[in-house]
Amino acid sequence: MPMKTLRIETRNGVGAITLTRASEYNTITPELRDELAAAIDHADADRDVRVILLRAEGPAFCAGYALAGSTRAQAGEGSRKRVWDSVADYGMISQYVNVYMKLWYAKKPTIAAVHGWCIGGGTDMVLCADLIIAAESASFGYPPSRVWGTPTTAMWVYRMGLERAKRYLLTGDEIPAVEAARIGLILETVPDSELDARSTALAERMAQVPTNQLQMLKLLCNHTAENMGLATSRLVGSLFDGIARHTQEGLDFVERAQAAGFRQAVRERDDPFGDYGSGPRSKNRAAKKAGKKKT
Repeated sequence: MPMKTLRIETRNGVGAITLTRASEYNTITPELRDELAAAIDHADADRDVRVILLRAEGPAFCAGYALAGSTRAQAGEGSRKRVWDSVADYGMISQYVNVYMKLWYAKKPTIAAVHGWCIGGGTDMVLCADLIIAAESASFGYPPSRVWGTPTTAMWVYRMGLERAKRYLLTGDEIPAVEAARIGLILETVPDSELDARSTALAERMAQVPTNQLQMLKLLCNHTAENMGLATSRLVGSLFDGIARHTQEGLDFVERAQAAGFRQAVRERDDPFGDYGSGPRSKNRAAKKAGKKKT
């Protein structure tokens, strides 16, 4: 299958899906969404695949949505002389949510290997995987919870419990990978240089189990979350995401993004918290990158 935003490979029972929008930090676009849907469906139907491994090229696993165009689109809503249509908005965001949930509802186990940034919409996606292994330098978080969004797939409580989910969603704070593993958001961390080998080894070890066993055990585990109301949480999260983008604060954020640029609006949102692009971890990354260029 010819793909522009990702690559598919199968080896030793593992169907590897690699995001390849490296220069754009693998930000989510409609094209990536559609190709990811096709890739997951392909791997899930492939009899040579027992485990699906999601990974990425470049400096980040996924830095969220490619949102500059989204703020421009929302800014243009006022010219249509119609009030915001919450049902239409839900239909739009569901096109993305339904793709991320393919990682959850795929018959076969899914593993995500994360490095660099995995924030915002990137967490909506990756938290739907069955297991997450991260490089020690990776970072997670949902900064749009500060303004202009809520987690659409609503996986936070189900992965790490009520109070810890509240701790990080009510602040939008950045979560270093080591801390993410400690609090149960992800399975484990490994040195950056070992991420590919470790995630592949686990996928191949899992692939030694008969496919029907893997499917039954995944269903057994996942239905615990389903019985706790995951579908309802996802519905509320998706609806609230649209509402959050249309509160007065959300509209102010869009107006500022139009006036100063999306990156500047995000910087002003996050500067008071001293994290993400405004924080020491980001500065350390930039310093290391500059040092490598000099050598």
